[in-house]
Amino acid sequence: MDKTTFWQLIETARADTAADADADTDEDAVAQRAGELLAARPQAEIAAAQQVLWDLLAESYRSPLWAAAYMINGGCSDDGFDYFRGWLLTQGRTVFDAALADPDSLADHPAVREAAAEGLELWDEDALSIAWTAYESATGRELPADSFTISYPPLDPSWDFDFDDAAELATRLPRLSALFDYS
Repeated sequence: MDKTTFWQLIETARADTAADADADTDEDAVAQRAGELLAARPQAEIAAAQQVLWDLLAESYRSPLWAAAYMINGGCSDDGFDYFRGWLLTQGRTVFDAALADPDSLADHPAVREAAAEGLELWDEDALSIAWTAYESATGRELPADSFTISYPPLDPSWDFDFDDAAELATRLPRLSALFDYS
C-alpha cells in the first residue's frame, strides 16, 4: 500500500457513499466504507495502510493547519487536532494537499462554510482507525503493533503563539478569520 493507492481508496469510498442515496455521506460513512474496501485487500496491504495513514497524519502535523483547526472548531486539543486531520483525510487528496499548502484555503470548503454558519465542529476519529478496523474485520485479530510507527515532526516555532490572539490569526489566516468572525 502506498499513498496513491490509499488516496484511491478514499476517493472510491467518497464516491460510493455519495452514490448511495440511503447512506449518510458524512465523513464517518467515508471512513466506514474505506475500511470495508480495505478489508477486501490482502492482509499485508491492510497492515501497510496503517503506516500510510500515520505518515499522512505526520505530514499534516503543522502549526498553520492546527491554527486553522483551532479556528474552525472553536479550540483544538492534541486529540482534537488528530480528529480534525482525520476529517481532512476523508475529504480526499485534493482538499488535503490544498490545506497543507495553504490552510486558509479551507475557507472555500463547503463543510467549513457550513461549520461557520451552523457552529459545527469538523472531526472524524473513525478515520484514524480505517486500517485497524479493516484488519480486524478481515482477520479477526488486532493489527500488530509493530506494523506501524508514529513520528511527528517538530512544530514550526514561528507559529508558537496563543491561537486566541485574534489579530495574529487574522494576519496569518485572513479568510478563515473573516469566515469565523475571529476578532
